[in-house]
Parts: sequence; C-alpha cells; structure tokens
Amino acid sequence: MTSDIKIVDDAKKQLSMHPKKFGLWLFIVTVVMIFASLTSAYIVRQAEGNWFVFELPWQMWATSGIIVLSSVSMHWAYISAKRDNLESIKIAISITTILAVLFLVGQVYIWGLLVDENVFLVGNPSGSFLYILSGLHGLHIVSGVIFLLIVLNSTFKYKTHSKNLVQIEMCTTYWHFLGGLWIYLFIFLLLNH
Repeated sequence: MTSDIKIVDDAKKQLSMHPKKFGLWLFIVTVVMIFASLTSAYIVRQAEGNWFVFELPWQMWATSGIIVLSSVSMHWAYISAKRDNLESIKIAISITTILAVLFLVGQVYIWGLLVDENVFLVGNPSGSFLYILSGLHGLHIVSGVIFLLIVLNSTFKYKTHSKNLVQIEMCTTYWHFLGGLWIYLFIFLLLNH
C-alpha cells in the first residue's frame, strides 16, 4: 500500500498570468508582426527604385521627445499606484494623456508639412509608407488614450491602488510599447528615408 504513494518534495509551480495581461501580450505580438511586415515591405519596395527621397521634418524629433516624456509620466503613474498615492496617479495619467494628444496633434501638423513638400499619401510609395506607418501608429495611440481615460476613471472611483494593479500595469505596458514602437519607427525612417 505504501508503494503506491509517491512523495513529491518540490511541487512545480505553474506558470500563470492574468488572462487580460495574456490577451494584451498577444495583441502586442500581433502589432509587432504588422509593423515588422510593413517595415520589411518598405525596404523591399525602396530597393526596387522610383523612390522619392525627402527630408523628415525636424518636428518629428519633437514628437519623439513628447512620446518619451509620456512614457516617463506613465511610469510615474504606475509607481504612484504601487504606493497608493491616488493624487499622483491622477496627475501622472492626466499628463500622459495630454502628452499623447500633443503627440497626435504634432503628427497631423507634420503631415501638413509633408504635403507642403509635395509628399503625399497617394503617388510615390515613399510618402505612402510614411503616412501609413505614422497613421497606423497614431491609431494605436488613440486606443492608448482611451485606455488611459479608462484607468483615470478607475482612479477617480478608487479602483486603482496597490491591491488592484492589473489595469494600470496593462496600461503601462501598452503605453511603453507604443513609445518604444514609435522610437523604432522614427529611427527606421531616419535611416531609410
């Protein structure tokens, strides 16, 4: 009878992740694949010739700085949530949201500058790729702003605190991803325009 019972000294801990976080990571992987395919297509199409070369407006440096600052303020919100500092969470998320809107306004302004330089969405593929890459990223920024507003609303309802971090952790992860994605796109465009 004792031979049928096995004693386990070290039970293996199961790997686990909150289902919503897992869903977010799947979404992030999907977005990475989309942008990887677009930048690959950019390189392939550029090699075929008939490529209009133009200078990127200096304002892209400014919008890149804005997105980095927004990532810093988002991290401040996350640290504040871990410390149960609700007022700092509200301020930091509000700053992040304002910076996100400034980034979007800056991108639209840059599109206007590109049109002034005769770089259009339709026409030469170099302009088309620039508008598609920045526009698709901008669409994801809009989704990030919606997520920020949801977290801000939760904070006002006292649902974001050190015992309930899932939502703000997900928002922080997504926001840092969007910032990193923009930096990648910006460097890619600087090196390949």
